[in-house]
Amino acid sequence: MTLTLPSESQWAAACSADGEFQQASRHWSGGLRLIIGDHCLTLPMAQGKVASDCSEPASMVEYTGAESVWREVLSEVPTRFHNDLTANISVGGGLAWQGDRIQHAQYYAAIMRAVELLRPQPAPDQTNYPIRAGDVREPGHIDMPVGRYVHLNLAGHDHRLYFEEAGQGIPLLLQHTAGCHGSQWRHLFEMPEITSRFRLIAYDLPCHGKSLPPVEKDWWAQGYALQGEFLRSIPRALSQVLNLDRPVFMGCSVGGLLALDLAHRHADEFRAVISVEGALKVEGDIKHYGELYHPQVNNEYKARLMDGLMSPTSPKAYRKETSYVYASGWPPVFLGDLHYYMSEYDLRDSAAQIDTNKIGVHILSGEYDYSGRSEFGQAAHEAIAGSTWSEMQGVGHFPMSENPEAFVRYLQPILDQLS
Repeated sequence: MTLTLPSESQWAAACSADGEFQQASRHWSGGLRLIIGDHCLTLPMAQGKVASDCSEPASMVEYTGAESVWREVLSEVPTRFHNDLTANISVGGGLAWQGDRIQHAQYYAAIMRAVELLRPQPAPDQTNYPIRAGDVREPGHIDMPVGRYVHLNLAGHDHRLYFEEAGQGIPLLLQHTAGCHGSQWRHLFEMPEITSRFRLIAYDLPCHGKSLPPVEKDWWAQGYALQGEFLRSIPRALSQVLNLDRPVFMGCSVGGLLALDLAHRHADEFRAVISVEGALKVEGDIKHYGELYHPQVNNEYKARLMDGLMSPTSPKAYRKETSYVYASGWPPVFLGDLHYYMSEYDLRDSAAQIDTNKIGVHILSGEYDYSGRSEFGQAAHEAIAGSTWSEMQGVGHFPMSENPEAFVRYLQPILDQLS
């Protein structure tokens, strides 16, 4: 089937009329060129506006690929790893790009929005997938979680850790993803089918969300890199000070790796772990991710990259909320968290030592996640005798925040086993 493309003038008009593109392309001088098989589409930019020609052709960002690959990328609902340009390149999906790395990071949000505008556009009443029933409340409604602070001694310093909790029953500690905070779990707090049996406790790691850095340390004069020993100490210390009786631990992404790490090293302290987007090892070299903490690149880049880790069928409002949280964090914290995620964590030689007679191990992987891929979760399951694993269809790297209804369909059977 031949790929139908608009003219350059039609593409330019669509971008000029789109509010999301206008916000993301501010101050952009240069442009985007797409080589689609034998076709070429160019979108020149001058001071944040679509221009009639490009006065700085050297600053063009160019993506190239076969028409068959672009046909998948530009479909109305792209298939796995074709929903995002970085996703496609990360898995060797057939696209390549060239241009200035800093400008690419600065305007990746605009680049991806311009590509989205080449896809068939849904009808006005179908531009969003439905949000959860009851997520919009009457004035005066108070949500379930109660937030408070607790002091923990971590690595010899006093840390004032923020956490939110709701529910009763078996304690369930909730660890957020790298560079984020506990708001990712907000939907679970409003589900009585869970809170009637589980005491949910979602905490912000130090330097994340409302957990401020320790006042005893010159953190502003030091580089930030999340160390495994420090990370593992946090849920253990929190469990101790809150007098929790062998809680269940659930974490996503960096928290999903931590879940398996805790199962390996501290099985006696937890009754079960739920590893969301977990793996034995996530390959990567932090030196290739310098744009995540660059003085000429703001947090919008992180937000748009996170959007590409999610499923295009997840509600757009929730995808954008998930990305928003990434754009709100302390600039170095995401890259610093990747130290544990990519550089330090490695259970390939020790996962088989995990004893599921002592601790339950459950692994959930999102179909669209190109970082903690489903294949990685399945490999972890196969290495840990007695564990369970499921691939969550139609969700990506942040199932609990991008599509909570879909997530709970996979989570509920696990919780039923634990209660």
